[in-house]
Amino acid sequence: MRKKIRHIKLLSLNNLKIVENYFFMTFLQVAVVLINLLLYPYLIRTLGKESYGTYIFILSNVQLFVLFFASGFSFPAIKKISLNTDNLQIKSQTISEVFTAKFILFSFCAVVLAICIFFVPFVRENKLLYIIILSTSFGDMLFPLWYFQGMQQMKFVTYVNLSGRLLSIPLIFIFVKSPADLFVFTLIMSILPFCGCLFTFFYLTGKEKIRFRFVPLKTLKPVFKDAMPFYWTTAFSQLKNEGVKFITGIFWGMDNVAIYDLANKIINIAGILTGSINTAIFPKVIKNLSAEKIKRIFRYETIIGLSITALLIAFGYWAVLILGGKDMIGAYYLVVIMSITVFTSLLVGCYVNYIFVPQNRYYFVTKNQLVSLISFAFIAIVGLIFYKNIIILVGALTLSQIAEVFYCRYVIRENQFI
Repeated sequence: MRKKIRHIKLLSLNNLKIVENYFFMTFLQVAVVLINLLLYPYLIRTLGKESYGTYIFILSNVQLFVLFFASGFSFPAIKKISLNTDNLQIKSQTISEVFTAKFILFSFCAVVLAICIFFVPFVRENKLLYIIILSTSFGDMLFPLWYFQGMQQMKFVTYVNLSGRLLSIPLIFIFVKSPADLFVFTLIMSILPFCGCLFTFFYLTGKEKIRFRFVPLKTLKPVFKDAMPFYWTTAFSQLKNEGVKFITGIFWGMDNVAIYDLANKIINIAGILTGSINTAIFPKVIKNLSAEKIKRIFRYETIIGLSITALLIAFGYWAVLILGGKDMIGAYYLVVIMSITVFTSLLVGCYVNYIFVPQNRYYFVTKNQLVSLISFAFIAIVGLIFYKNIIILVGALTLSQIAEVFYCRYVIRENQFI
């Protein structure tokens, strides 16, 4: 036992930066989720299921807009930054390229939203909420999270993000008192993160000496080329995940959107604990990767994933009851169905980070998500023919992620990657 403890301590010391990076990434995400969960009982009872569901529905719609300009650039950029941590010129060039590309696509999204406001009644009725939420996405361009991941400086990101989240708590309790305060709630949830993004922009230009500039369009071709596999990967994934909220809101009302959101929040807590593992390890192991190291990571993460799935099934009921009350108990059945996605997401993250990306086989990542999207659509359509209920959509979502694991294993076996 003592030898094992000494071995763990030695590993921790030898990989102190990974441990620190993982801690701050996980701590930030857990803190954000815990803050959301702290506010959730107050919000669901103050705003009501209908108004809160409306906010989640609009947020989901905007996230579909955002994927068109925010997706795909992070992974190639993290790789560049990780391999050039001491090269200020490459770091500045990488940030400028990503910023320019996102700005162009954001402008296109703003035009699309303006058209939707003109032609779609629901969007027109809630145009201020759409505009406020989309505007915060502009701030995300000034806050290149991927840069800090590549530099393994997640401590800074944690401090900035957590400060804004903590400031929002008293403001919500003071100003949000009824369903009529939905606009105020949206404003609070949007302005503080935007301020954090502005602070980060000045930090990068001042402390880090990064030089932002607009890059000529002709030089962006390689950037878009590297990003496209991950763009489609995120697009397929977002269409699937946000599609559940969209379909639920259209056919079964905003109260069911709120129920799904609660289940999703509980699943996300577990997903945060597992999701940060691969992101934290990646910058370190990418420089010295081996088949044995990959297999060892897979073994450990399989045990972690299955353990967390079991805990969700065992304690999910009480989590739903505490957070949402008896009116939201339907979320527990969704938690049970979705619990396996924690395990599957962890495995797929291993395949992507340690096999496909290091070998520049980005298109397998895209094909994997395409398989998942097609699986989801097929299962959902067939299931809804016989039983029109949100459980069918959630079941289709879970089965589609299981399909991802089988596809990845098939590709690895056929190409003899390990």
